[in-house]
Amino acid sequence: MDILPSYPVLADAVLAVHVAIVAFVVLGLVAVPIGNAAGWAWVNNRRFRVLHVLVVGVVVVQAWLGRYCGLTLLESWLRRQAGQAPYDSSFVGYWMARLLYYEVPIGVFAVVYTVFGLLVAWAWWRFPPRAGRGR
Repeated sequence: MDILPSYPVLADAVLAVHVAIVAFVVLGLVAVPIGNAAGWAWVNNRRFRVLHVLVVGVVVVQAWLGRYCGLTLLESWLRRQAGQAPYDSSFVGYWMARLLYYEVPIGVFAVVYTVFGLLVAWAWWRFPPRAGRGR
């Protein structure tokens, strides 16, 4: 009896974590101006904002260095171990991958991520984080 999950299950789990991180990055930026307009104190929580900036910074630096995300590489390795093509997965995995992965040169990602990083920097300047739980 195997105690560890199979490679395809692990690959789908890595993909799910990757999608969650992307959602955090994108929705985090969207939440800051909307939350400030709506009076949501949590959007200016220092821990939330620092974590958001750090994650975006890692993405931007990776792109400028021409590196693929470590989660993408890990998922692809797990799929190869399972005898699958890098993005051949379960039904849920297939649709999460369709939302996350695009076939464009990595330089395009560098530009998109840099613009996104500049928007995050603008949000930091326009709506500075506050210590504690918000306002």
